[in-house]
Amino acid sequence: MLMTKWLLILFSAAVLFWAVIAIFFKKEVRAVFERDPAANSFLEVLLTYSGLHAIIFYKIAHSLWALKIPFFPRFISQFARFLTGIEIHPGAKIGEGLFIDHGMGVVIGETSVIGNNVTLFQGATLGGTGKEKGKRHPALGNNVVVGAGARILGNITIGDNVNIGANAVVIRDVPSYSTVVGVPGRAAKEEGKKFPGINLDHTSLPDPLAQSLDRLQGEIDRIERELKEWRKGKKS
Repeated sequence: MLMTKWLLILFSAAVLFWAVIAIFFKKEVRAVFERDPAANSFLEVLLTYSGLHAIIFYKIAHSLWALKIPFFPRFISQFARFLTGIEIHPGAKIGEGLFIDHGMGVVIGETSVIGNNVTLFQGATLGGTGKEKGKRHPALGNNVVVGAGARILGNITIGDNVNIGANAVVIRDVPSYSTVVGVPGRAAKEEGKKFPGINLDHTSLPDPLAQSLDRLQGEIDRIERELKEWRKGKKS
């Protein structure tokens, strides 16, 4: 009888805990359903999504960090890394609706700033470039998608509605409505297109190098046409 009573208490406490999590992290939970087709149920997301768990631990650690409480914020972040494989420094500033897909190997540095509705795939890094003090990590705008294995390094700014391709290495500012691919990362804009929301399609990203070569070829073709016309005019 006593065992049954304690089991009921533990079950009730667990239900209450996850109900509170669902209320305070409803935007992050909603982001999972919006951006992950594998999300089947509310309970599954709450209990099994390591990206969501990492964000929950971060929020607790960040609150303690803001109160200038020593040791415990870093301890919580390292404990979260042990459980989830995701390392978020408690000093980072993160907006609402962050979605970390799979998440293993994701690193978010101390002075990173992340806007609203950002998506990070596994292995993404928001890191520094050396031992400098002060602001040394990137700032991401709203609706940014960072592909698997991408590295965004240094005190740079990534604009709104930017797609960063898998394994890209970004070390310079990126304007809004751009796509970045390659090593080092090259920014391109899809002609005539804007991304009104989050674009998770990384299979058809534009190639900025190919775009530059196409523009160069177009200039060569134009010069050749003008040269031919000039030669014809000279002969006549």
